[in-house]
Amino acid sequence: TPQAAQAAEAASLHPKVQNPPSPSDFLDKLMGRTSGYDARIRPNFKGPPVNVTCNIFINSFGSITETTMDYRLNVFLRQQWNDPRLAYKEYPDDSLDLDPSMLDSIWKPDLFFANEKGANFHEVTTDNKLLRIFQNGNVLYSIRLTLTLSCPMDLKNFPMDSQTCTMQLESFGYTMNDLIFEWLDVGAVQVAHDLMLPQFVLKEEKGLGYCTKHYNTGKFTCIEVKFYLERQMGYYLIQMYIPSLLTVILSWVSFWINMDAAPARVGLGITTVLTMTTQSSGSRASLPKVSYVKAIDIWMAVCLLFVFAALLEYAAVNFVSRQHKEFFRLRKKLKEKQQQRAVKELAQQGFLLQSIGLSLSNAPEMDATPVFADLPPGLGFYEIRRRFVEQAKRIDTISRAAFPMSFLVFNVLYWLTYKVLRHEDLQFHL
Repeated sequence: TPQAAQAAEAASLHPKVQNPPSPSDFLDKLMGRTSGYDARIRPNFKGPPVNVTCNIFINSFGSITETTMDYRLNVFLRQQWNDPRLAYKEYPDDSLDLDPSMLDSIWKPDLFFANEKGANFHEVTTDNKLLRIFQNGNVLYSIRLTLTLSCPMDLKNFPMDSQTCTMQLESFGYTMNDLIFEWLDVGAVQVAHDLMLPQFVLKEEKGLGYCTKHYNTGKFTCIEVKFYLERQMGYYLIQMYIPSLLTVILSWVSFWINMDAAPARVGLGITTVLTMTTQSSGSRASLPKVSYVKAIDIWMAVCLLFVFAALLEYAAVNFVSRQHKEFFRLRKKLKEKQQQRAVKELAQQGFLLQSIGLSLSNAPEMDATPVFADLPPGLGFYEIRRRFVEQAKRIDTISRAAFPMSFLVFNVLYWLTYKVLRHEDLQFHL
C-alpha cells in the first residue's frame, strides 16, 4: 500500500536510534569502573603536556590593607583542558553537567596561588563547584574561592599613590613537561559591573603575563594577572589634610592677639601643637612602620613645624618686649660699678695725700655727678620701653605675612610634586 511504502522509506532515511545507556551505567563506564579510567594518571601520559586554559571572574575586590600589605577578593576560577578518555558518543548532548562529587573521580590540574596568604572554599548551600564534560573530552572545572593575596606596596606617595597587585597561578607538582597553564584568549579576567572599592579605583587595564618558575625540582608553569589600583584621597582630605590645614591657620590667630595677653597666646600655641601631634600620630596608625618617608609624613611634619614656630614666635615677641627691663637693670649695675670704682679711686688718693702729710679734707672736692648722670630726656624710661615694644610689634606684623606666604609656597611645591610623581608612577605601571 502507499502508506506502507512511505513508512519504509522514512525508516530508511531515519534509522532507529539505539536506546542510550542509563546514567549510572554511563558514568560507571566513563569514570573508570568499567573502562579502566585512572584519575591518578594525567591525560596524554608520557605524551605532550596538558594545556590548561584559565580565566577568572571577580565577584568582589576589597579589604586592601596597608599594614599587612595584602588584599582580599572573591573569584570564580575556571579551568578547561582536554582529556580524551572522557570523550563520549552515547548521548546526543554537547555537554554534560555532573555533580561536584564526581571531581574526585577524574584527573585535575594541581593549580595553586603562589602569592596566597589565606583562602577558603564556599559550601553554602552546597559546594560551589562546577564540572562539565563535553563530547570531545574537554573538561570545564569552575570553583568559587575567597582569597587573601600578598601585594607589596610602595607608600612613598601615600595617599596619592598607585599600587599594582598581582595574582599568580602556578602548578605545584607537574613540571612544564607535563602541564602548561595559559590564559583564555578572550575575557581572561572579567570583573562584576557593580564592583566598587572604598579607597581605590580598579583600572580596566589588566596585565596578563607569564611568570615561569625555576626551582631545584624543575621548571614549573605560572601565569599572572596584574591589577592596577589608583587611590582616591577624598577620605584623607576630609580626615587629615583639611583639619591639619585649619589647625595651622588657627595658630596664626596668635599674631593678632595683644602681646600682653600671655595666657591666651601661650594656651593657643600649646593647643595647636598638641592637636597637630595627635593628628600626626593618627595618620600613622593605619600604616606599616616603613623606613622611608611618605607624603603624608612630610605634610604632617611641616604643619607641626609651622604651629611650633608660631609658639616660638610669641616667645620671641615676649622676650623683645621685656628687653627694656634688662636694659635698665644693666644700666643700674653699670652705675653701681662706676660708683665702686670712684670710691676706690678716692680711697687711693686719700692714702697718697696722707703719705705726703696732706689731709683728704684739704683736697679738692671731686664731683662724681657726671658718672651717675641720668640719660637725656629723649632716652627716658618710657621712650626706651616704647622702642622695644615697637620692635616686638614689628615681629608680629612681619609674621602675619611671612607665615601664610611660606605655607602657601609649601603647598604649591607639595601638591605639584606629588601630583606629578603620582602621574609618573601610574604611567610607569601601565
